[in-house]
Amino acid sequence: MYIKNWKKEILTIPNLLSLFRLALIPVYTTIYLNARSDADYYIAAGILAVSCLTDLIDGKIARHFNMISKVGKILDPLADKFTQFSLILCLAMKYPVLWYLVGLFVVKESFQLIAGGINLSKGKMLKGALITGKICTTVLFVSLILMVMLPSLSDKSVFVIFIVDSIFMLISFADYLVTYCKRDNKFQALDEDD
Repeated sequence: MYIKNWKKEILTIPNLLSLFRLALIPVYTTIYLNARSDADYYIAAGILAVSCLTDLIDGKIARHFNMISKVGKILDPLADKFTQFSLILCLAMKYPVLWYLVGLFVVKESFQLIAGGINLSKGKMLKGALITGKICTTVLFVSLILMVMLPSLSDKSVFVIFIVDSIFMLISFADYLVTYCKRDNKFQALDEDD
């Protein structure tokens, strides 16, 4: 992908916020995995909340100040996926039932990565995240941050969260599967204006 104006494409506030979210991953994973008190879990949850807040803000800034870039369209979901994956992985070490969620996440994201790569090689990409993907991301972040913040959840509560997250993930996966197979108007050429 040739970038005509790399400063406009890369050095934008939304992209820097996405990079900041990526930088937060080792911070909260280290705090969570070494937590010894409720305060430690609250700090980890707080860092995750900041990460989610910057995710909301970067999109608003990008749209309001016309800072939408093709790099940002890749970097933002990448930051989301790495954050989600590291969070599910950390929680699975404490709650074994979540290993199934890790597996589902890997299958779903691998499909999206491969399908997205195939489309990029053909000079096309999705115009943006599907609504089911956005809802799934929101549900995952809210439920997983809740699990970090409340380390004494019962097995039954964890199982309910696992089921809810799995349902939303499967719905999102199915929607992306259909979208990539249909090749409808949700795609745009890489050289097409945003």
